[in-house]
Amino acid sequence: MLPVLLKAFTLIFIMALGYLLKRVRFFSATSYTVVSKIVMNITLPAAIITGFASFVFQSSIIGVVLLGFLCNVLLLIVGYVVARKRDNRTKAYCMLNFPGYNIGAFTMPFVQSFLGPFGIVITSMFDAGNSIMCTGGSYAITSSIVGAKERTRVFASVKKLLSSVPFDTYIIMLTLSLFQIHMPSSVFVLSSTVGNANAFLAMLMIGMMFEMTAKPEYIRQVFLTLSIRYAFAVAFALLFYFFMPFSLAVRRVLAILVFAPLSILTPIFTEKSDGDPALSSLTGSLSILISIAIITMLLVAMHVG
Repeated sequence: MLPVLLKAFTLIFIMALGYLLKRVRFFSATSYTVVSKIVMNITLPAAIITGFASFVFQSSIIGVVLLGFLCNVLLLIVGYVVARKRDNRTKAYCMLNFPGYNIGAFTMPFVQSFLGPFGIVITSMFDAGNSIMCTGGSYAITSSIVGAKERTRVFASVKKLLSSVPFDTYIIMLTLSLFQIHMPSSVFVLSSTVGNANAFLAMLMIGMMFEMTAKPEYIRQVFLTLSIRYAFAVAFALLFYFFMPFSLAVRRVLAILVFAPLSILTPIFTEKSDGDPALSSLTGSLSILISIAIITMLLVAMHVG
């Protein structure tokens, strides 16, 4: 148990370090954008490639991609139902802040540190389905319903998704595995060296982005949103762990992934949909704290079990 807690607190410490360095102005308010580009375009794709080094394709695992997509769709519908009688500003907030999982920047470092290469592959596949909604799918549906000033087209959403380096890496590596095409070992030596930096940089970036400014009137809405979001996370985790026809290793990873915090893109899409970006940012920041606690407890429980 002690090694698990030590690893978990190390990741938390790195996140806290990023936040403190921003507060003392070692980093500027926008420095995270540089780290974000490194994570999303270099270290995360490298970690994904490394995860596929010993992966053997199984057709049943494709269902993990569908689960990542369906979790988002269901929560998007729940957000609409909850806010159906409210104004469009609240409706946009609910529809965009109920779904969406921060997998690459937040959950992947935990999986990378605790569950090894196979865990990275399963996480990547879940995130492939999740990314369809997070990078524009949820926004496209929301903006069409609330009549936002800036609407998005299906083609634009697909283009944005395909321009995501991590998503492209998922697809390429999955295709190679499907056709049993093996990359040279030297590629994995390089990718593992670069990918090892992903956990540190991703958690540092999360810390640099972390904000807790709030208006008193936000508290009720944030509490409602996170209560519903994590109630569904518990339901998803129980369903995936006890009833999905996957191996125990896959079910363990899925049970962790559904407790990921909000996507880092959510406040941006909330603002574009004429919602409240400050409220969305607060929701996302609090979801990080909650997810850290829950995921750490799950990892400890799995280690003890």
